[in-house]
Amino acid sequence: MIVESYERIHRSNLIGMGVLPLQFPQGESASSLHLDGTETFAISGVTALNDGSTPRTVHVTATKESGETVEFDATVRIDTPGEADYYRNGGIMQYVLRGMLRA
Repeated sequence: MIVESYERIHRSNLIGMGVLPLQFPQGESASSLHLDGTETFAISGVTALNDGSTPRTVHVTATKESGETVEFDATVRIDTPGEADYYRNGGIMQYVLRGMLRA
């Protein structure tokens, strides 16, 4: 999900559900980037999370129905190591279940 800003609780809830919270670059918005909601998004740089690091940004390519593309770097809003663990596991429920299976 790419937005202009997050309230902490909403951002945390998304991570808990396994959704990657992304934020437009400062000063940018869907409107300023001429995005209308019909685009298909490709995001690169997310796999760094699988290696144990949390990237500060990822590269987004939005492809319009006409084939035109809009590219920008979005800020990754995983703000704590615990949130990164939840996201890597697909959300808090999967994180807890995996922990129970290891015990």
